[in-house]
Amino acid sequence: MNWITQAAAGAALGELMLGKRLGIRALGWGLLLGITPDLLDALLALFLSTSGRLAQTLVASHSLVVMLLLALVLPRSLANPCRRAKVTQAQAGGFIALVWTSHLLIDSLSLPGVQVLWPYPGPRVGCGLLGQGDGMLAVPLLVMLLSLIGLRSKQAQIKRRRRWGWGVGLCGGYLVLAGLTKWTSAAGFTADLAHRGSSYARLTESPSPWNLLLWRGLVDRGDEIWVGYRSVFEWYSTPVRWTVFPRQRQALATLADTPDAKRVAAFADDWWIARSNKTGVWLADLRGGECRQWGERKGMVDTRFQHAWQLTRQAASDPLQAIIAEPQNRAETARRLLQRSVGERDAWDAIPRLAGVPGALPELLRVIE
Repeated sequence: MNWITQAAAGAALGELMLGKRLGIRALGWGLLLGITPDLLDALLALFLSTSGRLAQTLVASHSLVVMLLLALVLPRSLANPCRRAKVTQAQAGGFIALVWTSHLLIDSLSLPGVQVLWPYPGPRVGCGLLGQGDGMLAVPLLVMLLSLIGLRSKQAQIKRRRRWGWGVGLCGGYLVLAGLTKWTSAAGFTADLAHRGSSYARLTESPSPWNLLLWRGLVDRGDEIWVGYRSVFEWYSTPVRWTVFPRQRQALATLADTPDAKRVAAFADDWWIARSNKTGVWLADLRGGECRQWGERKGMVDTRFQHAWQLTRQAASDPLQAIIAEPQNRAETARRLLQRSVGERDAWDAIPRLAGVPGALPELLRVIE
């Protein structure tokens, strides 16, 4: 869905900046430019190892430095097409810069964020305002763009601008709603921790998939990470049910100095947990969301993380391999998420177990009510 959102945003900016000159072609150019950073990421990934992809995803292709270079170079390279379209090089450069910047802004709304100052060292910029793959931002843009296709005459410019304003306005409203629910959830998590008198190093929160009503909080307590859910309909006095994931740094001790382990730790921004197994170490980034499965054992729920890897001690080729976790029953997960959003905790919570570690049985986890 991220590709669709970026394509729709690029096409919307194409209509804004070049619609009068290029008509429907402006949508196409904006669409193509909107997905260009992700296309560069995909092409670069073909030549990189798993840890190399982690180190470069949303990095070089999403840098402001690269954007400025392309905004200066591409218009000069496309001087003849720009002249035929009656678009100046300055207008073309501004169009490239604006669409590229919007791409970076959209990607910075979710985690792990983008490294906008590459090649200069620095942290990724990401605020966790939207979940990964949240397509709700694209819906009003897609409806607006489809409605513009049939309005090609010069007399329809007023209608085009009005529909453009409605589409972009609805997107802005969705972002405002996301900001308000994030603020509410952050205040609720903070109030719960203060009431318990629990000390912690960091707190972050992000929405559950396609759902701004239910937020997932992560608490960094050094040797353990707490994970809890909170609905925007719950009072601040309502206690959060925290699941405790021991970090187990010692499991990674023998491989901590390897390039692959360092890249995973950097990508996860120290929100990782580790478990040792026969072939090496299993690692997971807890910010990436989770897949839950009910019914394996009565009264229990198994958690598998969507960002997980197996780091092998002695590998013939790539020592780091991604472990893909997908919901086994998406309809049931969506139903339970909706029930939890309106306060039905039993639909979502049960005795938690950590599953998905290769060669290991599910691990019972501690709960703090």
